[in-house]
Amino acid sequence: VQLQAFGGGLVQPGGSLRLSCAASGTFVSISQMHWYRQAPGKERELVATITSGGNTTYADSVKGRFTISRDNAKNTVYLQMNTLKPDDTAVYYCIQDLYGIMHWGKGTLVTVSS
Repeated sequence: VQLQAFGGGLVQPGGSLRLSCAASGTFVSISQMHWYRQAPGKERELVATITSGGNTTYADSVKGRFTISRDNAKNTVYLQMNTLKPDDTAVYYCIQDLYGIMHWGKGTLVTVSS
């Protein structure tokens, strides 16, 4: 299983970014996919989840601003992030929960700053 997150960068407060997570050696449609983030000096935080059935859940801190989605044909999971805040600054990781084993990909850095 290989997961590669990309799409991070520097964005001003109030801006938007879309992160992508491309999978190989697995299929994003067969199990839960998560986006986590970790900011400097803070604990890792579960941001969003999409189940194999397409159900989604979000951390309270991002609810209404972030949207997780999946394109099975492209074997890719996305995280659309709108109305970004400085507190959203973190390294973002996508993870596949495959039969109880969490497979982590390389993260992508999101910096929200003016």
